[in-house]
Amino acid sequence: MSLTRRQVTSAALAALPLGAAAAGTAHAGQRPRTLHIAGDSTAAQKYADAAPETGWGMALPFFLAKDRIVANHAVNGRSSKSFVDEGRLDAVLAVIRPGDFLLIQFAHNDEKTTDPTRYTEPWTTYQDYLRLYIDGARARGARPVLLTAVERRRFDAEGDALPTHGEYPAAMRALAEEEGVALLDLQALSLALWQRLGVEESKKYFNWTATEQDNTHFNPPGAIAVARLVAGELLHRRVLAPRDVRRLDAEIPEAWITWPPATPA
Repeated sequence: MSLTRRQVTSAALAALPLGAAAAGTAHAGQRPRTLHIAGDSTAAQKYADAAPETGWGMALPFFLAKDRIVANHAVNGRSSKSFVDEGRLDAVLAVIRPGDFLLIQFAHNDEKTTDPTRYTEPWTTYQDYLRLYIDGARARGARPVLLTAVERRRFDAEGDALPTHGEYPAAMRALAEEEGVALLDLQALSLALWQRLGVEESKKYFNWTATEQDNTHFNPPGAIAVARLVAGELLHRRVLAPRDVRRLDAEIPEAWITWPPATPA
């Protein structure tokens, strides 16, 4: 499948570190710069009817300076394809501004081979769709950031944490290198975290309840832990400066997570 790419009008600007990008963007320093999240249910805002399920995007603000705002556009069940086809990327690009960031995490639903509305092939259509996010952000003076998909909780009989996303992380890593886009390797980082925690302790980070054993979605401790990984990598990859992050080594109370009372229409 071949998709038309948007013209890149500010690729050089978007490739610069935070401070340099701000210096070259008119008026960007006069307002808080926003981190927009495009992704699936692992990152999305959850509501009271889904508690204690928690997307990592809900916890990310705890690790950012107050003038780094998070706009969480992630939606349950979306792939890189369906997010675009439903007009959700267009909606994000309509509000993104020069100096902003677009964090892009998809793969969980791209993997659904039996669903043509969501499925993408790692080395062709998946990369094609991701380029729409990259080019769209750059054309608006914003900086795209690719995040490999956070890992599910899966272990073998020997207690080794298993990767579950097939070729999608490798395809995203290759695309990031090709396009000169910052990459947060959340798949590798989260897999290592589940391995350190082990089979039993890792259950405490997922949405395991009396009636459900969910090895994909997080509870508050899991969302906080993954958001900490994201914030740490934003600093490590020089997407954000030290002044832009906080509490990377601090204990974050679970009570800071809140769920709005109702899902908006």
